[in-house]
Amino acid sequence: MRAVVFAYHEVGARCLQALLDGGVDVQLVVTHTDDPNERIWFTSVAELARKQGIPVITPDSADADVQARIANIAPDYIFSFYYRQMIPMSILDLARIAPLNMHGSLLPKYRGRVPINWAVLHGETETGATLHVMAEKPDAGDIVAQQAVPIGPDETAGEVFAKVTTAAAATLKAVLPQLLRGEVPRRPNNLAEGSYFGGRKPEDGRIDWHQPAAQIYNLIRAVAPPYPGAFSEISDPQGTHRVTVNAARRVDTVFDLAPGLYRVGAKAIGVCGDKMAVELTEFLVDGTPGTPDALPEASLTI
Repeated sequence: MRAVVFAYHEVGARCLQALLDGGVDVQLVVTHTDDPNERIWFTSVAELARKQGIPVITPDSADADVQARIANIAPDYIFSFYYRQMIPMSILDLARIAPLNMHGSLLPKYRGRVPINWAVLHGETETGATLHVMAEKPDAGDIVAQQAVPIGPDETAGEVFAKVTTAAAATLKAVLPQLLRGEVPRRPNNLAEGSYFGGRKPEDGRIDWHQPAAQIYNLIRAVAPPYPGAFSEISDPQGTHRVTVNAARRVDTVFDLAPGLYRVGAKAIGVCGDKMAVELTEFLVDGTPGTPDALPEASLTI
């Protein structure tokens, strides 16, 4: 089977390796040039492909030249593994058997961008990986295969991402024998039973301490490193300072304080709108490791 692979990130690398291990003849890899402004914490798809002797291109968009090159390959499958751009139907239609995408959720839930972060943010207890047929709308084609993973109550999006990456590779490996026979199992992807979410920006990590503690804690988990982190501000005579929360835990105590950040004894506490709180167990102040002494003192003990 001949394939063209659009891929990026850790899922892209793991799924590309799964195709190669399964005997798929990958003729071309289309990927992205790393953004110098982004923290690169994942395996390079381009490097993996080059080590395997596979041609690699990094176009700004899937333009006519890319389409012509893929048409010349005449692939049986086109795969997309965490590629960050929509692939036009004019290219997807070049797949003789099917164009298939790996998505990091249990479709039809959490269609769209950064599905793992959204799932953690909404307090979900389960997510997963879904291989599906690509259609004109994002994440809307028939479901080919799925595998679920649990989300623990204290797991961060990064920790869940690692589990979903393993599930994505396992999902692909499980269905690959059928794909190699030219068989694509399908079941409907009922969009009415799901949801669509857009991308997230670093500014979306701003904490509103008037929200309930559970909601704030989920936000902290959803954007904890390797993502940019949830953040707030404190002020002192020297000015306003950004506090970035890298790790926290729920505190089962009621605080009769206005929502915000405090030093309570030797602990850094964020009091929430429901008078419950989170303890900041790891945080930065203006980009450097912070201590509770940096926060305004509250005359309480816990």
